[in-house]
Formats: sequence, structure tokens, C-alpha cells
Amino acid sequence: MLRSVTIWHEVAGSGPAVMMLHAGICDSGMWDPQWRRFPAEHRTVRCDLRGFGRTPVPSRTYGHGADAVELIESLGLQGCALVGASMGGLVALEVAIARPDLISSLVLVGSALDDHLWSEPVQRYGEAEEEALAHGDLDAAVEANLRFWVDGPDRAPDEVDSAIRARVGEMQRRAFELQTRAAPGAEESSLVDAAGRRCAELVMPTLVVVGELDIPDMREIADRLATTIPRAERLTLPEAAHLPSLETPGVV
Repeated sequence: MLRSVTIWHEVAGSGPAVMMLHAGICDSGMWDPQWRRFPAEHRTVRCDLRGFGRTPVPSRTYGHGADAVELIESLGLQGCALVGASMGGLVALEVAIARPDLISSLVLVGSALDDHLWSEPVQRYGEAEEEALAHGDLDAAVEANLRFWVDGPDRAPDEVDSAIRARVGEMQRRAFELQTRAAPGAEESSLVDAAGRRCAELVMPTLVVVGELDIPDMREIADRLATTIPRAERLTLPEAAHLPSLETPGVV
């Protein structure tokens, strides 16, 4: 079932509600394997955040966390399980901190954190992406993301499923196309300040997930979240880098 509230989203199934927030290199398509399974037992929701997939960037200030709260409330999902990956993990953290009344449980998959001090390899990757975008070379910018996030630090491209690389490449390219066309007035705003320093406030059960082949920064963040959030458990997924929803969908 398709609806249109503020951001593009999709709803299917019945039962306890689960909402899924995508990573910054993907859109809602990263949850395709789960979309084929979850609705059998859950009212399942996925969305494209602004600047991704089917949701353009508005010509005004916007916030992914505020959009997620609006979506939860408009669909009557109070008490849902909230799943966030990478950038979507940080958005999920913001929502859980700002509106714990809306969230029954939290799953953070390779989550980002707003106050993490990124390592030199991450900074070099960011510089390569920025340089490619500055030259209008979307192919190079997409490949930089695929090499860093999908392949990970310990695998060559030919060691990764080519269909996954191609699918993520499509989603990342679409995001770049939307974001590079954004109006000058577009500016992202956080739902809460200093989410990283407020994780201890979270009271809901939380599962912190990270792929064993992900970059070291993500494993460090997972360690910090698992030790800071009072009711957190940590799970490492073998044979997966930054996107276990696509690489190890059965386990996810």
C-alpha cells in the first residue's frame, strides 16, 4: 500500500509495527529483502528520506528526525520498533531520544553517531567523494562509496556480489542527483542536539548490530552504543560489511 504524507513511504502487512530508516548511501530499496518477509508478521513501513529515492530535497530547512516523527504519528505507529542503518541509525537515535513515547524497541545497524571523531581513512574517502562531485563526476563519486562502504576495507570489488554493488550504485547515484540539484535554501536540521552524549537516556530495549567486515569506525561506534545505552545488546554479523540487510538478509 502506498501513501503520501510528506516523504515517500510504503506500508504493508499487519501486526506489531516496524519502521525502517535507510543508510546515507541507499534509499528504502536497501530493505527489499526484509520487505518480502516482514509484512507476514508485522505492519512494516519504509520510507525515502529527503534527498533520497522518491523524495526530493525541499527548498527550506528540513529534518530527517522530524519527518520520521511525523510519519510515525500520521500512520498511528506509536509503540513501533524502529530500525535504522548508518545515517538512518543516527536518525533513529534522535527520534528515540526526543520521543521515547513513540518507540518500543530500537535496532541500530552500523549506526553513525554525531560526535564520533572520524578516522583518517574516512576523511580521505570524504575528500575523494567531494572532489568527484565538485567535478560533476557522479560515476567516480558513486564508485568511491561502493569501494569504501560496500566492499569495506578488507575486500576487493570482485569479492562482493556484483548485483549488490549495482543496486547500491543505483540508489547512491539517485541520491547524488537529487542532492546536487537542491535549492540554495535547503538545509538539514537535527531533531536533538548531541545525540551521542544522550544515549544513556534511552530506556527501550536496543539491539546494536554491525558487520564484521565494516570499517573500524563503525565497530567502534557499536562498542560505544552497546556500553552506553542501558538496555543494549551488541551483535556482530559475519560475512557482511556496512549493509547486512542486503548481504546477509536471512540473518537480518
